[in-house]
Amino acid sequence: MSFKMIVDPQLQPALALLEFASIALGIQAGDAMVKASPVRQILSGTVHPGRYLVLVTGDVASVEEAVKAGQAINPQALTDSLFLPQVHMDVVAALTGTRPHPSGEAVGVIETSTVAAAVQAADAGVKGAEVRLWQLRLADGLGGKGVVLFTGQVADVEAAVQIGSGRVPHQLLHTVIIPQLHVEMQTNLTGSGRFGEALNWTVY
Repeated sequence: MSFKMIVDPQLQPALALLEFASIALGIQAGDAMVKASPVRQILSGTVHPGRYLVLVTGDVASVEEAVKAGQAINPQALTDSLFLPQVHMDVVAALTGTRPHPSGEAVGVIETSTVAAAVQAADAGVKGAEVRLWQLRLADGLGGKGVVLFTGQVADVEAAVQIGSGRVPHQLLHTVIIPQLHVEMQTNLTGSGRFGEALNWTVY
């Protein structure tokens, strides 16, 4: 069964994500969230390394109420969370796997310790500067980390990285700005990003 994320910027502008260290408590929280509020959509499941994500979309009031219900289940099990009342549609596209062709001369990278922080940084950066959200990589194959890639002109990418990383200081691991990404590195980054895939490893 496949799911399509449903976010209408006019009618259903809000998105929230709760990230749990416990799978059992994450399932319980997701159930509590949809029972507490008529959200438009809920998506949930496991990611590396054994965390459980619950994502909800809908109108602002409904999503906010659902978040409160999920957070109340067991605050100690909550690794991180975010609530975006007006999520940028580039973030929605990136979450569904869309990767536009990189544009501009520079690439900026934000690396975070959690999935929620990466989504938060991506949203803040793309709203605050004239950049393109190239990629948003989350958890699986990253040991639970999040990675955000912006492209654009150098000054704009610098601004996006500064704004995005400034929103998640406690989950920030590293930031990098590359003024002119080499074409061969661009080719490598355009794929899945996993080293073994380039060597046709069947298990990695």
